[in-house]
This record gives sequence, structure tokens and C-alpha cells, in this order.
Amino acid sequence: MSLRVLVIPEDPTHNGYILKPLVEMLLSEAGKPSATVQILQNPRLGGFDEACRAIRHDLASRYRFMDLWLFFPDADRATPAAMQDLERGLGEDGVTLLCSPAEPELEVYACVAYAGEKHPWKAMRQHLRFKEELFTPLLQRHGHPKRPGGGRREMTRESIRRRSRLFAYCPELERLRQRIRDVVPG
Repeated sequence: MSLRVLVIPEDPTHNGYILKPLVEMLLSEAGKPSATVQILQNPRLGGFDEACRAIRHDLASRYRFMDLWLFFPDADRATPAAMQDLERGLGEDGVTLLCSPAEPELEVYACVAYAGEKHPWKAMRQHLRFKEELFTPLLQRHGHPKRPGGGRREMTRESIRRRSRLFAYCPELERLRQRIRDVVPG
């Protein structure tokens, strides 16, 4: 039986286009190339607080059958203590949840292939208005406005092609890959 993975974004509207290829690659790298990846669409979440509430109270009744849950919040509010508490609470209810805050925001993963075009990577990762001032211009330049998600999937796939750079530039993904290996039986 294939591993069933529920991916929980803060907001699935555009994030799913980034997360689906990214998580498929992470699972393949962790030894689970035939895992089934489902991006949470129902309920449709709208931000960090709503996602945390749903994870704690609503999702288990619908998605307990999934073998692994992955939560990808933006790092601005996802403190290590809050994420550990969320993982521990779900674990007590028999759900394996791994949280992986994206620094600074999820869109950073789609930008790895284009690092250094306008700003040094370190400055990009620390930028307070990353999505608005850095990601949006890159999406306009490298995206595909007529495709679903505006080209986010294609930009992410380009970053995945530079896998060693992706893991070096986004060490939280390397940690998540290892955590998946650790919690999912061989």
C-alpha cells in the first residue's frame, strides 16, 4: 500500500502549485517515490490561525486515515515551540504531523532557480515583504500567466532541478526530508 500524505498549506489557492511537486520530490528523496500526495482543499483554509485551528480540531475526523500530515506555514508566526506543540498534540491523537515553516514564505521554494537575479539569496530569505517585492516580479518574469497558478508549479520544478541548491539554500527542506525518513517506516 502506498503512503498517503496530506499537505496542509496556510492557503491552498496558489500554494498547492508549489507544494505538490516539492512534496513529491521530498518523498521520493526520502525513499517513498510512490506516495500519494493530497493538497488539502476542503476545508479551504485562509491563513495561519485558521490552519492551526483546523489541524487541532477539524481535520482528524476527515483525514485521520492519511499516513502522514505535512504543514507548511510561513515562518513569521510559526515559532518552533508552537510547531512542536502542534505536532505533539496531534501525535497524542494518533496523527503523524510534521511542520516545516517556510522562511520567509512558501514562495521562496519557487525562487531558488532564480536566486541572485536581483538580490543576494541571504537578503531574499530575510526580506520582510518577500512575496510582494521579490517573488511577484520573479513570477511575472518567469511564470506563465495563462497556466493554473500563474507558473508557480513550473518555477518550483525548475528549482527542484537544482536539488542540491534547493537543499543548501533552504535547509528546512533538508531537515524535513530527514524527518520524513525517520518517521515513515522503510
